[in-house]
Amino acid sequence: MRDRPGATTHQLDPHVRRILERAELEGVELIRFLYADHGGVIRGKAASRSRLAERLGTGIGHTVAMMAMNMLDQLQEVEQMGPVGEVRIVPDPTTYVPLPYAPGGAAMLSDLRLPDGSPWDACPRTFLKDAVAALADEGYSLVAAFEPEFTLGRRLPDPAGGLDRLVPLDDSLCYSATGFDTAHDYTMKLVRALEDQGLRVEHYHPELGHGQQELSVRHAPALRAADNHVLYRETVRGVALRMQMWASLAPKPLADQAGNGAHLHLSLWRDQRNVLAEDGAARAGFIGGLMAHLPALTALTCGSVNSFRRLAPRSWAGAYAVYGPDNREAALRVCSPLGESGEPNLELKPSDSSANPYLSLGAVIHAGLDGIRRGLDPGEPVDVDPDTRPGRYPRLPSSLDEALDALEADEVLMEALGPLRRRAYLAVKRSEATAFAARDVGFELAHHLRVF
Repeated sequence: MRDRPGATTHQLDPHVRRILERAELEGVELIRFLYADHGGVIRGKAASRSRLAERLGTGIGHTVAMMAMNMLDQLQEVEQMGPVGEVRIVPDPTTYVPLPYAPGGAAMLSDLRLPDGSPWDACPRTFLKDAVAALADEGYSLVAAFEPEFTLGRRLPDPAGGLDRLVPLDDSLCYSATGFDTAHDYTMKLVRALEDQGLRVEHYHPELGHGQQELSVRHAPALRAADNHVLYRETVRGVALRMQMWASLAPKPLADQAGNGAHLHLSLWRDQRNVLAEDGAARAGFIGGLMAHLPALTALTCGSVNSFRRLAPRSWAGAYAVYGPDNREAALRVCSPLGESGEPNLELKPSDSSANPYLSLGAVIHAGLDGIRRGLDPGEPVDVDPDTRPGRYPRLPSSLDEALDALEADEVLMEALGPLRRRAYLAVKRSEATAFAARDVGFELAHHLRVF
């Protein structure tokens, strides 16, 4: 079999050859090249198996304008992201997975590259790669995991022709055995689908909201953790669709129910030691950096208008810019180790699945690294609900516009994002804030549950 002129299967790179052999053996016909855009939407194109060997090298052509598209599919005017210009969606072969919920389909996570193969300044995955490299230059590495929640139910059309609504699967109680039983068939299919893609499931439980589920996967190095979250989002939705259900990872798909977070768990390592287990300058500086940049970070970790409906006091979402040991109302929780062999980690609570995981995790790395470099003091930990001390502790931004204002004022994060990426991100997010401000709550909820 010839895959490109002058190259037979046995002459290809061994890793590429293994992918081609797997695709043929497993009956895969279309391979999705996936990326996350500035609106937090997972997008992509698919290559046929017959062209896969070629496309692994060249990628698939793509307009630069797509990174100026918001979550309502409204194209924004951004310099260098108009009708003229081309990038390639270039897959990372190490991320190849068949999709258990989509027979005949597979996926790879992808970078956006210029036609000559060089990195594009607006590629989110490259942004995270660069952040990981900057951390490595200082002798550190980061291990991370997203802890997502989602609402499971059915999407029903409005008989009058209005917007669809989400009817949750059940009204069971938090952590209740009834909730386990109601969602059991779906949950087992989801667990198997995730495991088949190499995502190791940690734990699962029915959460507080009606139809709300929480299922966590094992931590991984930073880039793999972000890749995992993209696969997780796609799998949660894909499994539900094939069971004639709908799953929404939107921060607040139901106004009167608990919101869906994707808490970001982090541990910082140096010389095979967990820095967070030590009471040293690096630990203090990393936490100090996160605290210093937290208002701006929310523009990237809470990436939608809907995010700020969830980010409220006394909702365990982390609405105050404080940190504390096992404090679930703090924006940054210092988590106790589990068991004698466990390792401490940080939990960033103002984080959800409407964010682009590459941008959010990359920004967190840059914030923590800035704290280490400058020896920032995190201040005193908080061991009370900050909402019980009015005026004492700073609130995080209460709207997407406020968060974007904080981001624009943050020199470190703006510099890290770079001119093209920050220009596009701000344009996309400002447009979303404007669009939803002009409509009612029902419009906001319907469109977020549809997209995320």
